[in-house]
Amino acid sequence: MAAYISGFDEHNKRISTQQLLQKVYDALDAGETEFEILASGHHDIGGPLWTKDGTPLKFRVKNPGQRVGSFGLEGTEIIIDGPAPADVGWLNAGAILTLKGDGGDTTAHCAASGKIYVGGRAGTRTGSLMKHDPAYDAPELWVLKNTGSFSFEFMGGGIAVVCGYDSEQFESMLGDRGCVGMVGGTIYVRGPVTGLSKFVWQLELDEADREFLSANMPVFLEKIERPQLLAELTDFSQWKKITPMSWEERQRRERITMREFRTTKWVEGGIFSDVVSDDYDRVIGFVNTGEDRLKIPHWQNKLYGAPCQTACPTGIPTQDRINLLRQGKVKEALELVLTYSPFPASVCGQVCPNLCKDACSRQYIDLPVAMQELGRLSQAAAPPTRKPKTGKRVAVIGGGPGGLSAAWQLSLLGHSVTLFEGDTEVGGKLRQAIPMDRLPREILESEVNRIKQMGTDIRVSQKIDKTAFSALQDQYDALVLASGAHNPVVIPFPGHERLVKGLDFLKSINNGEKPRVGKKVVVIGAGNAGMDVALGAYAMGAERVTAIDVQRPAAYQKEIDHFHALGGEIQWPVFTERIDDDGLHTKDGRLIEADTVIISIGERPDLSYVPREWLTDRGMMDVNDCWQSLRNEKVFAIGDTTKPGLLTHAIAGGREVAGYIDAYLNGWELVAAKKPEMIPQERLSRELFMPQNRGRFRLRDAKDEVHRCISCGTCRDCSMCLETCPEGAIVRTEKEDGSVEYTSDERYCIGCGICASICPCGVWAMEKTIL
Repeated sequence: MAAYISGFDEHNKRISTQQLLQKVYDALDAGETEFEILASGHHDIGGPLWTKDGTPLKFRVKNPGQRVGSFGLEGTEIIIDGPAPADVGWLNAGAILTLKGDGGDTTAHCAASGKIYVGGRAGTRTGSLMKHDPAYDAPELWVLKNTGSFSFEFMGGGIAVVCGYDSEQFESMLGDRGCVGMVGGTIYVRGPVTGLSKFVWQLELDEADREFLSANMPVFLEKIERPQLLAELTDFSQWKKITPMSWEERQRRERITMREFRTTKWVEGGIFSDVVSDDYDRVIGFVNTGEDRLKIPHWQNKLYGAPCQTACPTGIPTQDRINLLRQGKVKEALELVLTYSPFPASVCGQVCPNLCKDACSRQYIDLPVAMQELGRLSQAAAPPTRKPKTGKRVAVIGGGPGGLSAAWQLSLLGHSVTLFEGDTEVGGKLRQAIPMDRLPREILESEVNRIKQMGTDIRVSQKIDKTAFSALQDQYDALVLASGAHNPVVIPFPGHERLVKGLDFLKSINNGEKPRVGKKVVVIGAGNAGMDVALGAYAMGAERVTAIDVQRPAAYQKEIDHFHALGGEIQWPVFTERIDDDGLHTKDGRLIEADTVIISIGERPDLSYVPREWLTDRGMMDVNDCWQSLRNEKVFAIGDTTKPGLLTHAIAGGREVAGYIDAYLNGWELVAAKKPEMIPQERLSRELFMPQNRGRFRLRDAKDEVHRCISCGTCRDCSMCLETCPEGAIVRTEKEDGSVEYTSDERYCIGCGICASICPCGVWAMEKTIL
């Protein structure tokens, strides 16, 4: 029988909160574990309390004050008969709270674990600062009706469910300005939502979401004694999911690039350029050898990476490729690229944004090295020799660029690979979404066939569900999840249900379905995918296409130029207010007329085949620095299953994860790969290279780039240091493997720095001595 504790004394006069809590402590010390409390605004009832032997505690409370259940611990259950004021479940650390009426402001504020069930509405700043320590179960907040404004402010983790029952009179189920500062967690909401932070996404439910709600909704309704609402609240056509943008996504919305800052905002030459110019290679008047030198030269071959190599997500060392071409080793040069990517012609040569070219040092002389043409050189190259078979079996889920890259690299390492693809053919977005005029199918087919020739067992039309995924874990020594992201992101502004999803639109075109569009089309998103959609709209019969974005268009300039040539218009920054029959209304009061509005701002992965506890709050695979699942050491994940990225990020992930899996299968310690540091531009001697006329430059053979590449950070064996050293102190040594090494003999070197000054590649560096 429960211990009865009253908040009144024998004269029916209210006692203090301290006195009431002391009664609870005394009863607990006497062995009581169930309590019935009649309060009168007393605060902090229900936690933090525990028993010595771990026996659960149960409270039934009437008329509580603020912070009922605050700091509630695991093993504590609190039932509140009726409403409660502010801070219900404040800093909940594991307790189960059931509130059978309305909750005041800041319900579930700072909750870190446990579950809070609200049988009515919840006030302002509900769910604010919720968080999730991965060592414990994520906190959950369930609200039957709606919340007040500023709900889920600065939410950092956990799960919230707002059912929107009996709330038709409200414009938004989350009040005004919901999710401000939200950086983690997931919110499920039924009914309309307006005024959300611009840094969150509103998504459709996937299968895992529906399973979670289906499994837990009956529990919630039983707790609040409303089981009759189950059918109504499990009509998932009315539900949406809200997740925060990643850090990278936020930066793309607000920040300008460092290059823009340096070229348009910073003082030319630096703020002290008018009075001082530091030259650390200048000889200062002492002529000595050995330890008495003021500066000592060091040959630092490959200490730094070339800008093209470090900017490339796949890390292709183009400087090494060109050095091999310079030596006449064409076969070795082409094979080198294939050890980094199986798609040099398709991706590097056709659809990559070529970040390598944006970073290339040669652009400061005339034009960047022709990376696209160099990539196409490897289209017909034979695959490198694979290592002997290891007898280990690896399954790859997903046949996009990431999955194919992983399969390719694992096969090269000698492992037996089976790839499972849900579509009728592999290629992922390379095949499904990129227009054929940007990626000719014969180029893609040639490289996919090369992967198939390597021996990978490719099984198409194989959609993996939970049962199949569980079986694969038993059948294979390791698994790679590379199923990509195919659920388009939709922004929750009014009228968003009218939107056509860009990825679905592109897939329809590539499948030959000829989707219908109106005469006037607006495309939300002006990245490369947005330009593909816009060009596709023209191809499907649109007469006028307008692309809008909230930031500077991220598409390649050639794609923008093509769009403009067709009559297209790009407007930015433009923020959407709503969509209706007339078209798209902007937040600054303008109307962009449209018969069709297509959104193309990104996608999210569908990982419903993976146990939910394996995922992060954003629904991505939870992995360590080596792409290894934190829940199952034999499962690895790459590409868009872990975070959004470019095609080249997925290919790089495939290469890296193959190395990690190889180490795992051999019982070695997994060590996260590190990219080389980019060589500083001031270390290069670009003035030694003759610029070509940009207007007349025509590349007839990609192999001619051997004459232009600076080989940043990597010795090109030009022997200029050897020839120019005034003391003859430089020594060139040939090694057995065919490589060369340069050294400086301290007996003759005077530390003049000519070797470092003359080195076109920045390989020689002068180290100051300490006097």
